[in-house]
Amino acid sequence: MERSQLGVVVIGRNEGERLRRCLESVCSQADHVVYVDSGSTDGSLALAQGMGVACVELDMTLPFTAARARNAGWRRLLQLAPEVRWIQFVDGDCEVVDGWLEQAQSFLAAHPQVAAVCGQRRERYPERSVFNLLCHLEWYKPPGKLKSFGGDVMLRRQALEQVGGYRDDLIAGEEPELCVRLRTAGWELYALPLEMTLHDAAMTRFRQWWLRMVRSGYAYAAGRYLHGASAQRHCVRETRRTWVWSLGPLGAVLALWPWWSAAALLVLLIYPLQVLRLFLRFRGSARERILQAVFHTLSRFPELVGHLQFWRDRWQGRRAQLIEYK
Repeated sequence: MERSQLGVVVIGRNEGERLRRCLESVCSQADHVVYVDSGSTDGSLALAQGMGVACVELDMTLPFTAARARNAGWRRLLQLAPEVRWIQFVDGDCEVVDGWLEQAQSFLAAHPQVAAVCGQRRERYPERSVFNLLCHLEWYKPPGKLKSFGGDVMLRRQALEQVGGYRDDLIAGEEPELCVRLRTAGWELYALPLEMTLHDAAMTRFRQWWLRMVRSGYAYAAGRYLHGASAQRHCVRETRRTWVWSLGPLGAVLALWPWWSAAALLVLLIYPLQVLRLFLRFRGSARERILQAVFHTLSRFPELVGHLQFWRDRWQGRRAQLIEYK
C-alpha cells in the first residue's frame, strides 16, 4: 500500500516517555504524523517538535475533550496531506505494533463498506497492578463485526468526513457515539485478530480505577441521552444495568425493612451471587476471573456517580468537566 495515503493522529497530555515511544512507533511506519497536545507541562510538545512531527497546540481556553483533540488532529492532517485516505488515531500512551498500519490499510482498501478497523490492544505492564490487569482483560475485542471501537482505530477518511468527525463536546464516550453515527449511515466496523497497540494504563491506585468508572458512567448517560431513543438503543442496556445493580438491592432492603427488619439485609446476598455468576461466565485463570467478577460488580456504584454527574450538568446547564484518572 502507498504510505502517502496513510496518516496518523496522536493525541496526548503529559505522557512523557510514553509519548516518545508512541511517536517512534508511528514515524517508522507512516510519512504523515500529527501530534495534538492538550496543555502538557512536561515538555511533550517540545519532544514531538524535536522529533520532526507536525504539532497542534490545542487552545486550552476552550473546554478540553479528547474528541476535540482528535478533530483538530485529522483536520490538520488533511491540510498537510490532502491525499490521505486512511487515518490511524492513537492515544499518546500507546505504541503501534510494527506492521499494523499496513495491514489495517490493506483491509480497508479491500472492504469498501468498512469505515473503521481496529486490532487488539494489549497492556504493556499488566503485572504491575490489579488495575492494569483489569485493563488488559478489558481490551480484547472478538474478531469480526464491531458495535464500537476505542481510541486506537484506523478510519476511512470518506466515512469520517461524511459524519463530521467526533462530537467536540463529549468529555467521554466519544468513540461509541461516533460509531452510532457511522452505523446509522450504513458503514460497518471491524476488529481483526492482530496486535494493534501496546497501552500503558499506569493505574496503581483504587482511586484511579474509581474515577475511570465514573467517567464510564458519565459516557453511558451521555450516550443514552443522545441516541437512546434511536433504533440502535445506544447505551440503554448499560444505563439500566447501572441503576438496577447499584440502587435496586438497596431499595429492596429499605422497602422490606418495616416487615423484616434486619432480615431484609439478606437481599444484599445478591451481590456475592452476582460475583459468582460472573466468575463462571468469564474466561481465563481463576485469579483473572475473580478479579473481573468482583470489579465488574463494584463498578456499578462509580458508574452511578457518573450518571448523576451527567444529569446534574444537564439540569443546571453546567459545562461538563473532564474526568481524569491519571
